[in-house]
Amino acid sequence: MIETWQQQLPSGIHLSCRAAGKKGQPVLMFLHGFPEAAFVWDDMLLHFSKPENGGYRCVAPNLRGFEKSSQPTEVSAYRAKFLVQDITELIQIESQEAPLKALVAHDWGGGVAWNLANQQPQLMDKLIIINSPHPGTFLRDLKSNPAQIAASAYMNYFCEPHAAQELSANQFEVLFGFVGKGLPPTWLTEDVKEKYRQAWSTGIQGGLNYYRASPLKPDPSGIPHTGDIQKLDLPDEMFRITVPTLLIWGMQDVALLPSLNEGLDAFIPNLKYVRIENGSHWVVHEHPPIIQREIAQFL
Repeated sequence: MIETWQQQLPSGIHLSCRAAGKKGQPVLMFLHGFPEAAFVWDDMLLHFSKPENGGYRCVAPNLRGFEKSSQPTEVSAYRAKFLVQDITELIQIESQEAPLKALVAHDWGGGVAWNLANQQPQLMDKLIIINSPHPGTFLRDLKSNPAQIAASAYMNYFCEPHAAQELSANQFEVLFGFVGKGLPPTWLTEDVKEKYRQAWSTGIQGGLNYYRASPLKPDPSGIPHTGDIQKLDLPDEMFRITVPTLLIWGMQDVALLPSLNEGLDAFIPNLKYVRIENGSHWVVHEHPPIIQREIAQFL
């Protein structure tokens, strides 16, 4: 059974959460991306909370700006330091009785998880990332890789003031078009669509603010080696990940190309990289048994 509640954080932010499994068991925490919500992890929560699959306490928050979590209106409230603070506080609450065994994250949830693992590795035993680019290689390719620059052009569209209205029109027709990019979305049944509509009905501007607040966007010109992104130079210590890391990648991702994973050894000395050749960005929906197997083996 999935339990739901509103978790008030010390910062004053509240996160709407979903969970399965007994408190006091080692914790697995799952972070979603855009335009998703915590419900996408329900099968994983139920699977890994079973005694025969580890009996974990499995928790999936809706990130700030999503679903019924706090939705600050200021774009600055979606900077990385605040997103990391939210999950740090939630981990501290959930791991009072048992430690966080692993942080599992996809897409924007991965953006939060990469930063958190870099800044506070002591909070977790392991890190599991699914189709979410490491910030070091993402910055590199947004500066110089024409294919990734073109693939990321949608990020600038998501920053436009009219984006939320256009994406929400006609029962989110355009937004479903983004979700359907890549391999044919046979997983996107009417039941799943309705769950997405319910999550989006609270507003999608909060999720779009992640793109507006982030400096990691391609130059609007689409030309490599140009624009403000070239001025962004971050120290290598911001990119290092010392915890054991599993990276799972759907190789047919049309937005985040597999070339983003070249050179990761320089940042992550303890890395296991699993490629799913017939998986897209939505590989969690497409191949849950494979994802469950790889996570279980890594744990």
